[in-house]
Amino acid sequence: MIFVNLPVTDLARSKNFYESLGWKVNDDFTDENAACIVVDDNICLMLLTHEHFGVFSKRPIADTKAATGAAYALSLGSADEVDRLTDAAVAAGGTEEVNTDKQAQEAQVGMHGRTFLDPDGHQWEPFFMNYPGAE
Repeated sequence: MIFVNLPVTDLARSKNFYESLGWKVNDDFTDENAACIVVDDNICLMLLTHEHFGVFSKRPIADTKAATGAAYALSLGSADEVDRLTDAAVAAGGTEEVNTDKQAQEAQVGMHGRTFLDPDGHQWEPFFMNYPGAE
């Protein structure tokens, strides 16, 4: 399993955002400092208040609204799933980031991808690629 720890400025807002994408909260690992968001059987997000995130590192928290610290690419089962997830993210308060050069490169290899930022600026890149062996 992969647990992605994300610092957030407003835990309730972030929980609501990710629930709006259809992802579920695991209440067993959720309290006033953190929320566990289940993306699928293998991926969970740990949304952590800035104060609680500071327990995990002595380094300062990056300003993800001003700069990209990471891009979380998420392989989905169809182009429609990519569009539904991105549209849900925008409807829930996220921001779509359009890069036509990237989209053209992806199209050349049979990919369909979009990019959205959550309310804290964390960058998500859902994509679909129909490649041999994909199910």
